[in-house]
Amino acid sequence: MKNTTQARGAPYDVPAQVNFIEQGDGPPVILVHGLAASLHDWDDLLPDLSAAGYHAYALDLLGHGESPRMDARSYKMKWVFKHFTNWIDSLALSEAPIFIAHSLGGYLCLQYALRNPGRVRALVLINPFYKLSQLPAALRHTYRHPRINAFVAGRLPQWIYRAAIDISNHLLGRNGESDSTLSERVRQQTALDYKRTAPGAFNLPNTLRDLTSSLPRVSTATLLLWGDRDQTLAPDSFPPMLAALPNARGQTFAGGHVIHQSNPVLVNRLVLEYLSSLNK
Repeated sequence: MKNTTQARGAPYDVPAQVNFIEQGDGPPVILVHGLAASLHDWDDLLPDLSAAGYHAYALDLLGHGESPRMDARSYKMKWVFKHFTNWIDSLALSEAPIFIAHSLGGYLCLQYALRNPGRVRALVLINPFYKLSQLPAALRHTYRHPRINAFVAGRLPQWIYRAAIDISNHLLGRNGESDSTLSERVRQQTALDYKRTAPGAFNLPNTLRDLTSSLPRVSTATLLLWGDRDQTLAPDSFPPMLAALPNARGQTFAGGHVIHQSNPVLVNRLVLEYLSSLNK
């Protein structure tokens, strides 16, 4: 079921409206996508969660999908975080939710867990972003020029995004017995999501604070999953993260940055098995 909601008023002139979908009945699970993506990241996982007896919610973050786009040349994480937390508050959940998040969404959920440790049942983090140095040097340099980023991102046609996605998809290809490629449906949705992301949102990584020193304070039960061929966030950044989290287990996959989309059958099974283990 698709919804929009008006969360509580927020500072920084952050819009209150949030576009989200929900499905199923049972314990709440909140799904959070990454940069330049949308709630459609979870098209394969949402029905599986519902069938397993969970009430799953997936939102479009501020400046993404069909949620509002702020008129700003560069976005700040505090705006996105406030939009996100106000929406959670508006749901008036009767119990602490489980958070499942990818990339930039992982940063948001780590921040939420640090600030609200009693309001998070568990975390499932997929290739999470927690420090700027995870990015390749070229991307880090690019994020130092937010106005140029916004100008370019706002003018690129969708076919350019699609071509870049197809080339990356072809190069990733197969790795031994593992197929790391994305389906036609996912590639088309990814190109659309890039194009409709607010240009200023591409500045968000430049406004993150390094969470490395805070990871030992995240006592929430956590499952960490990552691809060993991630070209967006350095794969060697995830084992130290796993070691720093006091209540975490982890697994690496033969795959890239979006293993939940390239290998949804396996990822979904592991996620559901982990959620089931929380009740034992």
